Amino acid sequence: MRIVHYIVTVLALVAVSCGDNLPHDPSTYAERRLVRDGNSAVGDEHYADGEVAYAKALEENPQSAIARVNQATALLGQTNIVGHNADKGNDPADKAVALLDTASRLTIEPLLASGAQYDAGNVAYKKTDYAQAVERYKNALRANPDDDDARDNLRLAQLKLREQQNQNQNQNQDQNKDQNQDQNKDQNQDQNKDQNKDQNKDQNKDQNQDQNKDQNKDQNQDQNKDQNKDQNQDQNKDQNQDRNQGGMSEQGVEQVLKAVQDQERATQQKANAARAKQEQRERRRTGRKW
Repeated sequence: MRIVHYIVTVLALVAVSCGDNLPHDPSTYAERRLVRDGNSAVGDEHYADGEVAYAKALEENPQSAIARVNQATALLGQTNIVGHNADKGNDPADKAVALLDTASRLTIEPLLASGAQYDAGNVAYKKTDYAQAVERYKNALRANPDDDDARDNLRLAQLKLREQQNQNQNQNQDQNKDQNQDQNKDQNQDQNKDQNKDQNKDQNKDQNQDQNKDQNKDQNQDQNKDQNKDQNQDQNKDQNQDRNQGGMSEQGVEQVLKAVQDQERATQQKANAARAKQEQRERRRTGRKW
């Protein structure tokens, strides 16, 4: 992968920008001088000084594609591209990419447009934005189909993009699996909770029914016992009251009458038996006379 393509772009443009007849580029002497100053500073890795020189060149010629590409190079030399989530508001790499896009639109030079898109693709690749890198490298090849470095980087970015998509897919599957497990766990907990609630409800209902049944049984037994006790007490009380008053209750009278009748019946039976025995003796005597 041509990571140092920024410097290569700058050095290639030095020779072009030093000429006075850059095709379709209304450059001025002041602009070309400032570009050369910037190139010298960047060559010595004084990127901040180079950025200032290129900015002044753009003041001389706002339409300068070369000054934009080289200013982007100076900005990228001052930053480490270390991820996709950098602060986009203050990220020099984002400013550099904007300069490269503008330069590729302004110039009609295929090599310059291809180099600008190639460098933008490198920025996207370092930020692991492989989908964007693929598009940038394709743009570079559209401007210059002979750019073998862009073609190689395109294949590499496509490979990384597939790996990233597979990884994201696996992560999504794992997340969905975890979510499903959590949902099933919650559902099972809710079901168990409902089952326990129903079981407790049924148990409490049965216990209450048994308790009520036992209580009713005990109450009925106590009530019957109390009623019988009260009745016996009342009967005994009435009998005692009758005796104490010198009289006899109806029940006592009936018992006395029955005893008298039984005694008379026994007496009559004895008399009848004696009479029958006497008659039998007389018949025996009469029999002897005959």
